[in-house]
Amino acid sequence: MQRILSHFRKAIEEYKMIEEGDKIAVCLSGGKDSITMLQAFKALQRFYPKKFELIAISIDPGFDFFNTDFLNTICKPLEIPLFIEKSNAKEIVFDIRKEKNPCSLCANLRRGVINSIAIREGCNKIALGHNQDDVLETFLLNLLYTGSINTFSPVSYMDRSQITLIRPLIYTPEKEIKRYVKKNNISVMPKVCPMDGVSKREDMKQLIFSLSKNIPMVRANLFGAIQRNLKDW
Repeated sequence: MQRILSHFRKAIEEYKMIEEGDKIAVCLSGGKDSITMLQAFKALQRFYPKKFELIAISIDPGFDFFNTDFLNTICKPLEIPLFIEKSNAKEIVFDIRKEKNPCSLCANLRRGVINSIAIREGCNKIALGHNQDDVLETFLLNLLYTGSINTFSPVSYMDRSQITLIRPLIYTPEKEIKRYVKKNNISVMPKVCPMDGVSKREDMKQLIFSLSKNIPMVRANLFGAIQRNLKDW
């Protein structure tokens, strides 16, 4: 946890993600990133000088593999309240519309439900579990598929809901999260999304891996370019 917390706290402090009295809704999918983020928040809460509250939010999209009991076993030992909300995302995205590229629509549907729960529970911030690899993959997706130079921001304020999105894992490489989960024998939900491993994002992951073989610094160079040249960073 020490290595995870090092990256975690660096992101939080550099981008002022936490203020005194915050109530943070941590998005919990059951995957390695969200579980690691929840545990890091709980560890940070014990010693961080700014006091904050935590709840966990999970969206049941309607897939058979979604396991509410498993999510409860994650939150109960941490003494973090868990709010699980049912969604019709599977029905809309996969059954009715039969989207070939469902990720964007699915994310929008989930976001609406998450915002509603956060507002209802009095939260002023929502924490998303995007790691450093997600930053790079999103950057390449936007560059190659839309011709735009952009990726998601570490901190985003939503005017309509008056809630701030924070992404405290942005400095944490995916391999560090995998190592942490394996070393501590942490169970994760076997599958979080039917698109795992078959999406355009997976193509970007493989592209970065391939480039890294010949350009060892490619990840650091991409991340540095994002920090230097994107105004939201």
